[in-house]
Amino acid sequence: MKVNLQKLSLGLAASMVLFAALPAQAANKYGCIYAVDPYDKIVKDPYGNCIRTPFWTAAKNIPECGGVAAVEPPPAAPVVETLSLGADAYFDFDRAEIKPAGRAKLDKLAADLRRVSSVSSILIVGHTDGKGTEAYNYRLGQRRADSVAQYMISRGIPASLITTQSRGKLDPVAPNTLPNGKDNPAGRALNRRVVITVTAREKVISQ
Repeated sequence: MKVNLQKLSLGLAASMVLFAALPAQAANKYGCIYAVDPYDKIVKDPYGNCIRTPFWTAAKNIPECGGVAAVEPPPAAPVVETLSLGADAYFDFDRAEIKPAGRAKLDKLAADLRRVSSVSSILIVGHTDGKGTEAYNYRLGQRRADSVAQYMISRGIPASLITTQSRGKLDPVAPNTLPNGKDNPAGRALNRRVVITVTAREKVISQ
């Protein structure tokens, strides 16, 4: 018991001496909440506790002296939005020229993209219907994707954000032929499309 009381007395004495010297310690890297030695290291009592100044608060406590280290919040998940525009807005059969209705929709999308600054990528994928060879349709899908990309760039969207791809006729969203094997023009029209995927830290595409 005598030993403990002696240590406590030493700790209190050290604290009083250091508090008395606060004006000389006013500026240190800990914001004056701990007493420090001439080398700017925190002074501790015989029990290993950091000696606090009257400016100390629990909110300012540091991990070295028993505080909880600040935890960085996890980054927000990216917002991924997809816009699919089909034959009514984009392309006639075997063509890569954008229709007027398609240009109007792309103008609206470009305005949405210019409104925010957190867009990290824009993927433009061209698709075709099932007529023709796989190689030909791959090239046609790429021309369609590139056509949309060039239009977006002409509307002020940075080319560095844009990537184009073609899936040709590989990913139909409707049957290219009817169950009896006959041609299905309506289905083929749905497959002639371009799909635009926008990735950002916030919602971009307006209704």
